[in-house]
Amino acid sequence: MYLYDQYDQRIVDERVAQFRDQTRRFLAGELTAAEFLPLRLQNGLYVQRLAPMLRIAVPYGLLSSAQLRKLAHITRHYDKGYAHVSTRQNIQLNWPQLEEVPEILAELAGVQMHAIQTSGNCIRNTTTDQFAGVAADEREDPRPWCEIIRQWSTLHPEFAFLPRKFKIAVCASEQDRAAIHAHDIGVELLANAAGEYGFKVLAGGGLGRTPVIGSVISEWLEKRHLLTYLEAILRVYNQYGRRDNKYKARIKILVKAMGVEAFREAVEREWALVKDGPSTLTDEEIARAKSFFTEPPYVQLDAGASAAALQARCTADPIFGNWVARNTLAHRVPGYRAVTISLKATGNAPGDVTDSQLELLADLADSFSFGELRTTHQQNMVLADVEASALYTLWQQLQGAGLATPNIGYITDVICCPGGDYCSLANAKSIPVAEAIQARFEDLDYLYDLGPLELNISGCMNACGHHHIGHIGILGVDKKGAEFYQVSLGGSQSKEAAIGKILGPSFSQEDIPDVVENILDTFVSLRQEEETFLQTYNRVGIEPFKERVYAKTH
Repeated sequence: MYLYDQYDQRIVDERVAQFRDQTRRFLAGELTAAEFLPLRLQNGLYVQRLAPMLRIAVPYGLLSSAQLRKLAHITRHYDKGYAHVSTRQNIQLNWPQLEEVPEILAELAGVQMHAIQTSGNCIRNTTTDQFAGVAADEREDPRPWCEIIRQWSTLHPEFAFLPRKFKIAVCASEQDRAAIHAHDIGVELLANAAGEYGFKVLAGGGLGRTPVIGSVISEWLEKRHLLTYLEAILRVYNQYGRRDNKYKARIKILVKAMGVEAFREAVEREWALVKDGPSTLTDEEIARAKSFFTEPPYVQLDAGASAAALQARCTADPIFGNWVARNTLAHRVPGYRAVTISLKATGNAPGDVTDSQLELLADLADSFSFGELRTTHQQNMVLADVEASALYTLWQQLQGAGLATPNIGYITDVICCPGGDYCSLANAKSIPVAEAIQARFEDLDYLYDLGPLELNISGCMNACGHHHIGHIGILGVDKKGAEFYQVSLGGSQSKEAAIGKILGPSFSQEDIPDVVENILDTFVSLRQEEETFLQTYNRVGIEPFKERVYAKTH
């Protein structure tokens, strides 16, 4: 993983000192709330419903064991003993005291972490595939490109005050596990007709009030031009994006207003001014970025023998075998597997992880995965490099900590924002809805019979829970002062990305488990052999689901 140099460390340390003084002046009454607002946002600090919220940057989701231990310490000493994994692969603290935030930032700086650009109208954390570098379907490791984007975008003076927040995702695999079509900019590494690798670039995607699937702006871009092309897109957005109405300020609104062709032409004109400028990537700079993501010291293993031994262990212990089948993924190196650690045990808020669990995960990362762990935008965690022969021991330790729920990719693996329990923007609670759904569908045999199924919940139109691109999406809405929930179907974050269609009038919180059950019953009655939920929905459309749900509910 990337390690700070002396300049990185100095910048982060100086930012801590600046914010310490800014916080002191605010608490002393020397700064007004309006004056303090942009200062705290530049350091990842929000004012939430009951307490401040601090969002900690986790570049492309990669953490060292030392950073995990520091996060455990911080949650124990400065918060309520747990942290939350966000859909941008960051870590959030929901209960820090304002006067202690500078101390938290100082602690983070000691392990090369910060909260810079995790909020505000700037380029946010660049995200990617949680299996980057190990996935069997990967064309190239995307993390060096994420790191290049991170270094270019962090504290970039031209893009510090954009019309609105700005999010970039990078994909380099056959499957899109980074949801690039739902981002302000999506970058996909792929080959052209000559077999040369470069980037397809999409722009204008996003969720929120006006969900939009991104449009292709460049079909293929040489690698060396990545930053100059991104710079051209940002310049067009910075110049023409709306600043008079925050609800119309995202780049998706600009692309739609201009039209894709006109927007592309504007980018090309801007790009002509910077194309071969200082931000053009040299072979040396690309090699430098790649040098931080070298292959760990894998053991050479007999793939056949390893697979046979794992299969024998799975047969001997079917519960373990079930976890292997659901929560581990084939690795590009023979004899290894990538392990997804579920943070979706029934009764726990999706994405929450305790201080003791963080410490255990740090130990497990050291013992089983070369001292590294990843966060995912599905709000889980990943140990990416586990020897197959060590899976049983790892599973036993995860079981003891409540981290071995075998539900990855199934309906109880819910994506869920903090909602009205924490967020001052939320119209409704999200966590109790997620917990009610998890409790209703605890039967694992039923879960597996349903097959892969993504259920996403947001507490408001800001769509932090990505409800628009869930196979089933649930949105909290305010209905004359009461909390209600709108349901959508057919969303997808894959390369065949789609925005879900609203089922109809909203439902009460108590109705939601029944509504979901009726949707699933309809799917089961209509599906053809081996069809997934999304395949059945795409074949039959929304009407059969609507008829069943409203006939049963009203």
